[in-house]
Amino acid sequence: MSELQRRLVHASGSLVPLGYLAGLVPWSLVRGLVVVSALVATVLEVLRLGVGLDWAIYDRLTRDYEQDNPAGYALYTYSMAGVALVFSPPVAVAGMLMLAIGDPISGLMGSRDVGETKRATTLLVMFGVCLLLAVGTFAAEGLGVDASALLAGAVGAAGATLADGIKPVVAGYVVDDNLSIPPTACVGMWLVLSVLR
Repeated sequence: MSELQRRLVHASGSLVPLGYLAGLVPWSLVRGLVVVSALVATVLEVLRLGVGLDWAIYDRLTRDYEQDNPAGYALYTYSMAGVALVFSPPVAVAGMLMLAIGDPISGLMGSRDVGETKRATTLLVMFGVCLLLAVGTFAAEGLGVDASALLAGAVGAAGATLADGIKPVVAGYVVDDNLSIPPTACVGMWLVLSVLR
């Protein structure tokens, strides 16, 4: 699968949170969908890693370092479900969109080997896209675009950029940005909004 196709699949995860922002999907349904997605991903990963189920789609969607570890798509669903269950909609949706939209844009601009930092231009684009996504989400949710919203968006975007820019290896396991972007961004945004509002 080409990198563009992989990124389009990645971006398709934005449909549910964007549907919420457009008023087409209630928040309870968003939470339900991401939790069910995480449960389905868990079953598929148990079959893939534990039983040895080897569908061709896994070869197309997983990277080399995911062959013997939980795949990025599963980590994606876990982080989406996690932030949807823990944070209020404005914060959770902003974090979800940073993963679904910001990450594939950053990925198309270039990637680095595990343990290496992405180029400065890629990090700047990631930060800018994530800041726009956060501020747009806050505005759509009625939080306005005041100094506290801008600061919260900037802190969240910085967290997402850090998670996207560096893939550390912990105990031989690559900490995939599909798992780290939403919670890192959401914690930062939540902290700022909790203190300033």
